[in-house]
Amino acid sequence: MKTSVRIQLSFMMFLEFFIWGSWFITMSTYLPNTLHTTDPEVAMAYSTQSWGAILAPFIIGLIADRYFNAERILGVLHLLGAVLMYLLYSTSDFTVFYPFLFAYMVMYMSTLALVNSVSFNQMKDPAKEFSFVRVFGTAGWIMAGLLISYFSWDSQKGISEGVLRNTFLMAAISSAILGVFSFALPKTPPRADRSKKATLSSILGLDALQLLKDRNYLIFFLSSVLICIPLAFYFQNLSPFLTESEVDNSTAWSSVGQFSEILFLLLLPFFFKKYGFKKTILVGMLAWWLRYMLFSFGTNGELFSLWVIGIFLHGICYDFFFVSGQIYTDTKAGPTYKSAAQGLITLATYGIGMLIGYWVAGRITDAYVLTDHDHDWKTIWLYPAGFAIAVSVLFALLFKNEKIVYKS
Repeated sequence: MKTSVRIQLSFMMFLEFFIWGSWFITMSTYLPNTLHTTDPEVAMAYSTQSWGAILAPFIIGLIADRYFNAERILGVLHLLGAVLMYLLYSTSDFTVFYPFLFAYMVMYMSTLALVNSVSFNQMKDPAKEFSFVRVFGTAGWIMAGLLISYFSWDSQKGISEGVLRNTFLMAAISSAILGVFSFALPKTPPRADRSKKATLSSILGLDALQLLKDRNYLIFFLSSVLICIPLAFYFQNLSPFLTESEVDNSTAWSSVGQFSEILFLLLLPFFFKKYGFKKTILVGMLAWWLRYMLFSFGTNGELFSLWVIGIFLHGICYDFFFVSGQIYTDTKAGPTYKSAAQGLITLATYGIGMLIGYWVAGRITDAYVLTDHDHDWKTIWLYPAGFAIAVSVLFALLFKNEKIVYKS
């Protein structure tokens, strides 16, 4: 791959995740303090990610894969996304905010597949080349968090003055830039055979359902859905937890999790080879339990280091479970159902699993409201800790050891 193309793809990835990191974490602080929403309404807002993951395959399967170049659709979606982000920045009514956000997330979740498609199309050896491009996406998310804290939008003063809404404006501007830039990306023509009729099962990856006949894979699949319940607590509650704990530069601190994601992604192949799939994924699950226990006991300002460690564990939580799961799925599926299987596990986790998780997190968080939107975080964090340890125990008991060949 040419250096110029690598730079283009890296900049594309940087902006793709800069946009998401600009508003996603802080939205749970913005909504109750600016639009005066309830916790279930915050959960509704975050669940748009799950609906986007469920509906995005229709855009990719029916349009991008069959009729138009991926980079052109990417450009159009981000330009439309810029408009919707500006409308989110402008509105002060949640009943208007929600449908705009819903439409935006259906489009944005579609772009996640498109940036991968554009990248893979330019690579001779994606297994070696993709990670060096994808890492710029994590850098983009980190940079967004650092900028939010640099401008003090997430400070107590910034929240009270309503300037936290500027995160949506920042996302709108960066989305417009990526939208225009996308038309200059290398051409990525559609690959699907138009003569073959698109079916619901092929679009949603349901052709890979036969993998569930394998006992071990069925246990892994169900565990993947269930572990997304505690995951939803993290994304939905991290920002209000930090701001209510009066943590300065809270969004910058949340970026510690992305730094660790880079570190543990590099360590994963060595751990996977030495200890195997079952132990690797169990470490990932147990890290979720430990994270929430640290959050629960770190609500006291004197225990500052505990929740910092909890955020840092994000790299183990995400990489050791989700990336290991993608490797396991790829190995079990074989060449025939590779794409369908990855689509199915994405639908199960970011779609169904997170949808359930956001609903549960909203109800539990709402049950422990104290005064002025403050919450009993010590108790709230014990719920996802309980979910995580329960899933870990079930997986450890039911999943039988099997040898997985990891091809680096």
